[in-house]
Amino acid sequence: MKKLNTRSIRKRKTNPEAKKLQMLTCYDFQTANVLNTTELDLILVGDSVGNVVLGYDTTVEVSLAEMKIFSAAVKRGAPDKFVVADLPFGSYATYTSAIENSISLFQSTKVEALKLEGANEENYKIIKRLTEIGIPVMGHIGLMPQSVHSQGGYYKHGKHLEDKIRLQKEALELEAAGCFAIVLECVEASLAKEITAQINIPTIGIGSGVDCDGQVLVINDLLGMTENKPKFVTPVANLFQVKKELISKYLQ
Repeated sequence: MKKLNTRSIRKRKTNPEAKKLQMLTCYDFQTANVLNTTELDLILVGDSVGNVVLGYDTTVEVSLAEMKIFSAAVKRGAPDKFVVADLPFGSYATYTSAIENSISLFQSTKVEALKLEGANEENYKIIKRLTEIGIPVMGHIGLMPQSVHSQGGYYKHGKHLEDKIRLQKEALELEAAGCFAIVLECVEASLAKEITAQINIPTIGIGSGVDCDGQVLVINDLLGMTENKPKFVTPVANLFQVKKELISKYLQ
C-alpha cells in the first residue's frame, strides 16, 4: 500500500469511490511493525498512552518527553505509514511554547503530522504558523481528554443547539487555520454528519457515528487487551483473557 500524505488524505474526502480512512492508535515498536504490514491508512500516537500504557488517571499527566519516546518508537516500527503524534497537555499553552515544542516533537520523532485539541483564537494562530513552517496539523474537537476537568467529565457533545453551533463554527475555523483533517470525538452522530458535509477536509470520528470520513480506535480497545472498554467499541478479540489463560497455563 502506498504511503499517504496530506494531499492524498484530503483527496479521500472528495473521491466517492474511495474507502473511508482508517486510523488506529499505537504506542510501541512491535505493534507498529505489525501495522506497517497492513492496509491501515494512519497511525495515531495518542496521549491516551497515559491511560492505556502508563496507568495514569487522565492524559493530563503525559509529558512532552514521554510523547517523544513513544512517537519515535512507533515511527521506527512503521516507516511506511502516515503517523500522527499528539501534542500533550501544556505543551501548547502559549504561542511561543507551542511552536518550540511542536518543532521539537516533529523533528525528533520523524512523524508526519501533529494533533492538538481544541479550537480557539490562540490555537488557530498556532495551527496557521505550524502549517506555514511545514508541520501538518490535525485538529480535535468534541470530547477533549486533556480538558476533561474543565469540560466536566466524559460525555456526548453537541446535544444542545448552542453546542451544535459552536462545534460547527470550530470545525470551519480549524479548516481555515490550515488543518488537513479533524478528529470528532464523542460528537452526536447527526451533528458529526452535518460537520462532515460542511467542511472540505476529512473528519475522523471516534464515538461519533458512522458518517464521518474515517474512524479511529484505540488498538488496545479493538483487540480487547483491557478489562474495560468504551461503550462504542466492539472488540474483535479478547486478548486480555487469552494472555491471562496462557500465563496461567505456564504457571501451572
